[in-house]
Amino acid sequence: MSKIILTGDRPTGRLHIGHYVGSLRRRVELQNSGQFDEIYIMIADAQALTDNMDNPEKVRENIIEVALDYLSVGLDPEKSNLFIQSQVVELTELTFYYMNLVTVARLQRNPTVKAEIQMRKFENSIPVGFFTYPISQASDITAFKATTVPVGEDQEPMIEQTREIVRKFNSTYGDGHTLVEPEILLPDNDACLRLPGTDGKAKMSKSLGNCIYLSDTQQDVKKKVMSMYTDPGHLKVSDPGKIEGNTVFIYLDAFCRDEHFAKYLPDYANLDELKAHYQRGGLGDVKVKKFLIKVLEEELAPIRARRREYENNIEYVYEVLKKGTEAARAKAAQTLADVKSAMRINYFEDTEMIQRQQAYFNELHKKQ
Repeated sequence: MSKIILTGDRPTGRLHIGHYVGSLRRRVELQNSGQFDEIYIMIADAQALTDNMDNPEKVRENIIEVALDYLSVGLDPEKSNLFIQSQVVELTELTFYYMNLVTVARLQRNPTVKAEIQMRKFENSIPVGFFTYPISQASDITAFKATTVPVGEDQEPMIEQTREIVRKFNSTYGDGHTLVEPEILLPDNDACLRLPGTDGKAKMSKSLGNCIYLSDTQQDVKKKVMSMYTDPGHLKVSDPGKIEGNTVFIYLDAFCRDEHFAKYLPDYANLDELKAHYQRGGLGDVKVKKFLIKVLEEELAPIRARRREYENNIEYVYEVLKKGTEAARAKAAQTLADVKSAMRINYFEDTEMIQRQQAYFNELHKKQ
């Protein structure tokens, strides 16, 4: 069986370093590993419209922002198909068929859906499209017969629901092997599972304004790091400090390597030594933050430079999306054909059925 990846992002704004450590960096590694036969990376505009139905221009404008971020981090259109979800119409038809395989009660039990509904304060005004997006996501994944879905741990309930739909479809229709059951691939660095916002909130969020964006300038990054939440009890340099819940150290866990100390902070051999000094006292927040700024700049400067090059050739970026979308449509169309065949609704392609029915009526006419 071919090894295939499907993953993506909602185009509701520029991507930030939470996306980068949580998924983008890993996608580039997987893309370049040579272990996968096909890679599909989706700009999920149709999904974004489920809770931005009154502001489609927001979604439209951010298509290019997400595409620029994809290319700037190193996603290669020669190795990965970058595509726009709404332009692959087969996904909508698959979603419609899968809706018959899922109950309302099951959707209501999905913890990711429950959390998202609460966060958006939908209460009793939940858009049907948003409520059913786990089914749409199952369509996205199965359309490409994805074997691997690299996402954060908050998406585990969604992947499990996709597996349920696959099992239900395969047991109900055809030979039991039409759809492929995907596996989730979580970040391999614990610090990358959920990078907090600069204000110490549990999640980096565009709506909370606590993000460091991949496209931020060097000055933007410096300003945000210097205002970053640390240990509120660490008032003086001499005070012992806590690293648990300290945003600066969480970011260092995600980004810094031993070689960064030799370059920027040679008094320490590694992060463990820096943490130990902070915990016993005698190390100020400013010194640690300045180190983090240098670590982040080493990571973000090449991304920023590549993004600027692509910003000068927007026509090329759209050509990349067009070609990726064409490849995605071809793959999804084949899966849709398989699904319709398994469901016995491929009426015009089923020549055997047409011939059998003709034979039946011929025989009936003879008896008359």
